[in-house]
Amino acid sequence: MTIWQKLAFVTPALLLTSAVHAQVDRITGMSFATRSEVLAQHGMVCTSHPLATQVGVAVLKAGGSAVDAAIAANATLGLMEPVSCGIGGDLFAIVYSAKEKKLYGLNASGRSPLGLSLPQMQAELTKLSRASIPSRGLLPISVPGAVDGWFELHGKFGKLPMKEVLAPAIRYARDGFPVTELIAYYWNLSVRSAQANPLPGAFLETFAPGGRAPACGEVFRNPDLVKTYSLVAEKGRDAYYLGEVADKTDAFMRANGGWLGKIDFERHRSTWVEPVSVNYRGYDIYELPPNGQGIAALQMLNVLEGFDLRAMGFQSADVFHVMIEAKKLAFEDRAKFYADPDFAKIPLKGLLSKDYATERRKLISLDRAGRSYDAGNPTLQEGDTIYLTTADAEGNMVSLIQSNYRGMGSGIVVPGLGFGFQNRGEMFVFEPGHANLYAPGKRPFHTIIPAFIMKDSQPFLSFGVMGGAMQPQGHVQMVVNLVDFGLGVQEAGDAARWQHEGSTDYDTPKMKAGGWVNLENGIPGGVVSELKRRGHDLRTDRGGYGGYQAILWDAKNKVYHGASESRKDGCAMGY
Repeated sequence: MTIWQKLAFVTPALLLTSAVHAQVDRITGMSFATRSEVLAQHGMVCTSHPLATQVGVAVLKAGGSAVDAAIAANATLGLMEPVSCGIGGDLFAIVYSAKEKKLYGLNASGRSPLGLSLPQMQAELTKLSRASIPSRGLLPISVPGAVDGWFELHGKFGKLPMKEVLAPAIRYARDGFPVTELIAYYWNLSVRSAQANPLPGAFLETFAPGGRAPACGEVFRNPDLVKTYSLVAEKGRDAYYLGEVADKTDAFMRANGGWLGKIDFERHRSTWVEPVSVNYRGYDIYELPPNGQGIAALQMLNVLEGFDLRAMGFQSADVFHVMIEAKKLAFEDRAKFYADPDFAKIPLKGLLSKDYATERRKLISLDRAGRSYDAGNPTLQEGDTIYLTTADAEGNMVSLIQSNYRGMGSGIVVPGLGFGFQNRGEMFVFEPGHANLYAPGKRPFHTIIPAFIMKDSQPFLSFGVMGGAMQPQGHVQMVVNLVDFGLGVQEAGDAARWQHEGSTDYDTPKMKAGGWVNLENGIPGGVVSELKRRGHDLRTDRGGYGGYQAILWDAKNKVYHGASESRKDGCAMGY
């Protein structure tokens, strides 16, 4: 059976013409496909670490829900992949409830310290001779939202007691686990940075107990995290936000000149939000509203819908060109409008309207790369990382993303807790009147975004692509690969990617020279030459293309299709 016959059998809604099949085969030879999809009927877990995936599957087999499996896998990743995530960070999720046939969105991101005013923050930055918040130290720390997010999800969709859900992660933290190759590489970079620029706290004691980062294959244990996870498992979210974790953090901050206090933990709550969507060629693509950047993917898709990408050809210069230009347009709006909706009026309906996309599309020249775009004027109507996805036998699906932000976060570990605090507050700006202007008790602009696709009122795909500003770009590339070119769910993630950088951003001035484009190996040389001719500044980045996980639901055969990022350590597994 050919790859196309298999694809037709699995996803008939994505059938293409034989001419397109031949074109894809001719250009790529399907050489980018690294592995087969994982197929299962009763449940599926896809994460960036094989042991975390196994933990999720074990929880499903024990009678747990997709949410139970997601929490268990996330807790395991917080231990095993601290370079990307942990309970010192934030969380966002989209959950499909099979019983209700409904999508739920959860924003479990934290807020800036209530006791740190804008003038005080500016005074602190002046002491450091800085105009923006640094990525390391006490200033970029905001309230960690992940644990509260776990309990919100568990309270609505969990089946097993939290003790059982967290037991595997606790066991691995106590007994140890072998560090995988890619994680070991990034772990070493973070430890070297911490050694070169010492900070208060127990970062090195926790993550480099022998004076260095654990190497690939070495067994690592985290006894302090055993205590914290056990505390949360026994006493619930209040142990974190009202009890020992908050108390220790408050005392540490007071002793070391930090600003995050117990009151910030006490007042933290996650927010259930309505996912927002656009229809792209018959598929309803769902993201969460700001303070995240998910709507950038939706804006890009609205613009791209006006181009016949299939006729342009798979991974052709035309397709790359219009995707890159659509990204530039969306990111100008991202820089201007995306922020905490409690502090800014966001023209959400206007940004996502088809009419607005039509006007923005007119700015794209098919022959030349745009050097500078202004943000649009939509009508105002009166929302580093791991991504994982799970599905259970009842048809429930979870799209979950969780992060420290940059690497191992702020570099601050409160002694005795076993985890690092995020540095998400770095993303605030200090431009007067800006939507993302720093304020106490405010959620910063966020990059981490889960995604979900519905087709004909049924779940189709739970997916995400981790990696900062790559995320909405990656979401769009996956949708285009699946919908426009009919690739399988694993092939869609394996295909060579691009990433545009240099757009106007919180830490980047107005884009005036068009930015630059990183192209992954595997893109035909003729395409590269043509993109250069059109004025794109092309570069290469071996590791900046994000990390993809996905579960596709085959409604006809009632089978889950799992896919995992081939560029990372993880895997998909079902039962």
